[in-house]
Amino acid sequence: MIEASVSAVPRLVISFLILAIVLAVPTALVARSRGKAWPIRTALAVYLAGIVTVTLLPGNAGLESGQCDVGMPIHLLTSAGSLLNISLFAPGAFLAVLIFRRPVTVAATLSCLSATVELVQSVANIGRACSLSDITANVTGAVLGSLIGAIWVYQRRQAPRRPGRDLLWGALVLAVGTTSAAWVMHSRIESVDVVAMDDQRHRFTSSAVQADDWITSVAKGIYGDDVEMLGTVTEKEGSRLKITANTNRGSISGWWPERDIDRAWSSNTRGEEGGLNHEQVATIADDFARKWIPKNFAGSQRKIRPIGESPTTAYEVTYRRYAQGVLLPMRLDLTVTAAGRVIGFTAKTVEDPALPRVTMNEAKARALASSMTGTPSESALLLAQQIRGDWRPVWLVGSGNRDVAFDAATGERITIR
Repeated sequence: MIEASVSAVPRLVISFLILAIVLAVPTALVARSRGKAWPIRTALAVYLAGIVTVTLLPGNAGLESGQCDVGMPIHLLTSAGSLLNISLFAPGAFLAVLIFRRPVTVAATLSCLSATVELVQSVANIGRACSLSDITANVTGAVLGSLIGAIWVYQRRQAPRRPGRDLLWGALVLAVGTTSAAWVMHSRIESVDVVAMDDQRHRFTSSAVQADDWITSVAKGIYGDDVEMLGTVTEKEGSRLKITANTNRGSISGWWPERDIDRAWSSNTRGEEGGLNHEQVATIADDFARKWIPKNFAGSQRKIRPIGESPTTAYEVTYRRYAQGVLLPMRLDLTVTAAGRVIGFTAKTVEDPALPRVTMNEAKARALASSMTGTPSESALLLAQQIRGDWRPVWLVGSGNRDVAFDAATGERITIR
């Protein structure tokens, strides 16, 4: 609350002096006219001026309007900011107890005042920070000041006024204040945990640095040690980071912390003359996939098809895995030139799902699709699909201009979106 007040509130001292005069002069005059001890009452008025100046004058620091930091005050007695906030409310509580001799009511009132100040800082767009830690520190200060005041009063043989009524009024003020603050917090204010957010940002920054180092090493491995790194872009998706590196020879992207490369593509995509046959292309592709995308390569089936028929023909090499004849969600596609250069690849790295046993064969799936559409089936593919969050074996049958899908384990027709 007050740790950054000097820098956050312009002309703090001038504002305090003006407000102190406005509050202290009338207080002193009224107290003297009523025969009360005016110095201590004037001191309390000056103190209240300090509270208002430090906490409610517009500043240029804090959370967004309508937010409050509800992180737990884990450094209440060790943080410099918390100690400042404790010392902010302790003197006022001490003075108020000397004047009114009702320590419980004073502690409760100043505690509610602290909560009110923090809520005003949140809902009134004044550039100040609402914080549960500040409230806790202020309440601690109010209780401590009231306790010291009560001890002082007892030592001077000035018994508190009506202790029972003091306790009752204190409890009532605290109950009303707590209920009102809770209602405002629930209805008007967004709760945020700044400490948790800071920790999350720190973890993100640390992970991003590690991911950057990893993608840089992979780029050098694929494109050569002398590749020039032009920059990286990191995006957070859930608990993972998607990192993309651009170089003078191509781009590459992958997932952290899994260290799964999902795409790399050379900036030179032109074909090259060469005399490699299918077997030689397969060896080059297998070696590349085994080294850089091992999770997708293991246990997969490879297919090769040529792209074009010129001397610069390239080859598309695909890798797929199957279980019970079901095409699994993993994907890997490489493009290799006739000279043996890997132009690029795309990969989808997904752990092989556990699927229920397939009970519907292709013939039955085609027959059901034809009976539903009134047209002969033209194609059928058995693949793994997520249905309502669960992986299922699915027959996808093309019939006419429609695709019909069946759960291959139950035979039930399903809708795929």
